[in-house]
Formats: sequence, C-alpha cells, structure tokens
Amino acid sequence: MKELNQNIVQGILPKRKNESYKGNYGHVLLIGGNQELGGAIILAASAAVYSGAGLVTVATHPSNHTALHARLPEAMVIDGYDTAKVIHHMKKATTVVIGPGLGLDDQSQLILKAVLAACTPQQRLVIDGDAITLMASENLKTPVAQTVYTPHLGEWQRLSHLTIEEQTKDLNAHFRKQLGAEVVLKKHHSEIYFEEEVWKNEAGTPAMATGGMGDTLTGMLAGFLAQFPNRKTAILAAVYLHSRISDDLAKTHYVTLPSQIIQRIPCVMKDYATKFDF
Repeated sequence: MKELNQNIVQGILPKRKNESYKGNYGHVLLIGGNQELGGAIILAASAAVYSGAGLVTVATHPSNHTALHARLPEAMVIDGYDTAKVIHHMKKATTVVIGPGLGLDDQSQLILKAVLAACTPQQRLVIDGDAITLMASENLKTPVAQTVYTPHLGEWQRLSHLTIEEQTKDLNAHFRKQLGAEVVLKKHHSEIYFEEEVWKNEAGTPAMATGGMGDTLTGMLAGFLAQFPNRKTAILAAVYLHSRISDDLAKTHYVTLPSQIIQRIPCVMKDYATKFDF
C-alpha cells in the first residue's frame, strides 16, 4: 500500500494558464438533497465551487433552492425531482455527482436509475452517500462513466458484502475490480483503490468526525475531477488536501467543521500547485 503524503501532492496541481475561461475548468452537476437533507448537497456544491470548477449546477428539492442561492450564489440550481430536466443538464456536464442527501425513497431510486442510464464514457461520475446504499439494495451495476465510489465503512459493507472485519486490502481490491471503478474508502487514514494500486492517506484527524465531512470531500473530488485531465492525480490530491486542511485547523480547533474546510480550499490549492504550466 502506497503512502499518500505531502511529498506526493506538493506540486501535483497544474497551474492555470493565462489564456483560459470558465469553460476550461469543467461543468459539475450535483444531484441530491431532499427536503430533510439539503445541507448535504449545499456543502458538496460549495466544495466543488471553492475547488475551482468552472461551472456548478445543483439538482435538488425545490425547498433547498432559496438556501442554496443565499449560501452559494456562484451555483445554478434546478429541480432535482424533474427527471427530464436533470437528464437534459447531464448532457452539459463533464462531471456528475449523485448521492449527498438524496434519500432512499422510490423517487430517489428513479432519479438514480435515470442518471446511471444517461451517463457517457466521457463523463466522470462520483457516487456517494444514499446513492451507494441504493446501488447496493437494488443491485445496480456501475455505469459506463469514469466512476468513483466514496463509501464509509458501513456503506462499503452494504456494497461489497464484506463485514468491517473482512475489509482487508486484498478483499477490498478484489471487489473494486468487480465494480470496475475507483473507490475512496473513507476511514481513519482513508484508502484509495485504483485498478493497479492502493494508496493510504497519511493525513486526517479525529477532529473531522462531524456531519457533512464526507459531502465536502465529494464536492472537492468533483471539482478536481472536472478540472484536471489526470483522474488519478485529481483523486489523490482531493483526498489528501481535504484531510490536510483539517489537520492544520485541528492545531487550534477541537472540531473542524466542513464549512471551515471549504473556505480554505482555494488557499491550500494555491500552496500545492506547480509553478509551471502543463
């Protein structure tokens, strides 16, 4: 298992070219947030915006629209329960997120199945939270998109049928192969499963154990995947920097809130960017 640390990530982010505009940095569509869990999709969308995605659209329950506009005026918003409109906006997206606060009801299942069917091989897809639980309960297959799953240990158990005690490197890698996707297994020192190798994140702190932390990571992953051509680089950098920001905050904070991490993303990305154009 390879170690993901500062030496790996330092200079890994490409410098932005002088001649560029928002269209060069991807279009993220985030789908989730029912009436009770709107905060999850707002945190994920905020992290995607602060991570530098060129355009961000949020498909969420209408009850969340006002809060999203007030919290994140940089994002566009559509009705997440209008399946036809969601699929229409998917055609414009380079990166799609589904799951944060999505819910587990019949409507959520319909939206998930429609999104999976509409994905293209060129798109990058992050499957998170409730979408992982629905994938497991409905025995749905990984779509043709370039897919990343972001389960915590319990969600991974539902998806892989491995108990937490059975979740060893080798068994996890075996099931990742069956899924045909990358897996970011969220835990103390999260593990990242690629086709050819496994990485263990050295950063991370108990101060991160609070609601919304996974949604924030999902948004960072989406923002990085939208911008950076190398998918592996995007995933490694997002996972490490998410935890590294919390480590820095934890020096003076007992708990590090997702909203605090989001605010610091652009500054930390600047610190870890290369000095050269790619």
